[in-house]
Amino acid sequence: MTERPVAPRAGPAFASVAAAFASGVTLVTVADGRDDVGTTVSAFCPVSFDPALVLVSLIAGSYPADLLGRVDRFAVTVLAAGQRALAGRFAASGRPSARLMLDGVPHRRGTRSGALIPDGGLAAVECEAARRVEAGDHRLVIARVLDVAYLAEDGQPLIRFRGRYPSLPAGSAV
Repeated sequence: MTERPVAPRAGPAFASVAAAFASGVTLVTVADGRDDVGTTVSAFCPVSFDPALVLVSLIAGSYPADLLGRVDRFAVTVLAAGQRALAGRFAASGRPSARLMLDGVPHRRGTRSGALIPDGGLAAVECEAARRVEAGDHRLVIARVLDVAYLAEDGQPLIRFRGRYPSLPAGSAV
């Protein structure tokens, strides 16, 4: 693969383009042996079904990105529409331990990752990093899915669009 020079910063116009792309919202959690860390991530996608691979994009230099640079196992919870406040808590800078952030929220510890997994989402998977790629101002983590922790039979997704969490129109079929 040939690498090309990175284009100069696109600035606010490109940030607006990216914000115009509606995406689901996830919570990425990891246990590092001393503490539990979590962050809200809207840049998550399935990459392959065989083998089962996912991709998570994190801001380079952030503590979660640094942590996933050295810890392999983590969990991803696909958040439901009713978990807007939870997404907001984990998106705030300077957030405390994930254990404190999940106080009062039903959750479990993943059997394969050891990471905290909140209940009430649409789905949750436990993962193991297979590859890390530095991409501009982000770190991409491509990971094998080790286990499906749970899968809800129904529910509305939490969506991020233009920096907000809008509700889907009433009666939307999902």
